[in-house]
Amino acid sequence: MTTGRFITFEGIDGAGKSTHIEAVAARLRDAGATVVGTREPGGTVLAERLRDMVLHESMDVLTEALLVFAARRDHIEQVIAPALAQGQTVLCDRFTDATFAYQGAGRGVPLAALEQLERMVQGGLQPDLTIWFDLPAPMAAERRAQARAADRFEQQDLDFFERVRSGYAARAAAMPGRFARIDASLTRDAVWQQIDRVLRERQW
Repeated sequence: MTTGRFITFEGIDGAGKSTHIEAVAARLRDAGATVVGTREPGGTVLAERLRDMVLHESMDVLTEALLVFAARRDHIEQVIAPALAQGQTVLCDRFTDATFAYQGAGRGVPLAALEQLERMVQGGLQPDLTIWFDLPAPMAAERRAQARAADRFEQQDLDFFERVRSGYAARAAAMPGRFARIDASLTRDAVWQQIDRVLRERQW
């Protein structure tokens, strides 16, 4: 049974979540928490190799989903579960909700297959809190264009990202207790104020 806290950050590419993760980490460290920052796909040597394949190699959609879950299994076993067992706070840039949004809603992998993989790979492990940076696809595309060269996900069209956004919305509706929706269309300061309110409500 875990004793730490597991917080995940989700949203379509360009939503701006990554810029706020370190601020959350600093806040929690100031409050006395031992914080582990990590990401998915990735977080271990093996998972980072699989991440590179998923982001840059052409493959079948089911193969893509299987690789993501393979990376997740290693990540849980090597990083997330040990940290939580030691009472640490794990901040993860994406987790399983991203798979349901991208590979499920975006790519069309059947949700039943993803649910089965979710049970096999993580058992009952779920985040204590998921901070979802919700942003319309056109605005996210504008931000991505200004930020970096696109990987094979970021090259997808607006319809794909709207499907991904709807996938996140479906997960949030199904598990409202752990999701906190953030309006990511606002200024950086306004976004942080929303995050700050979420953490204060949980007395974190």
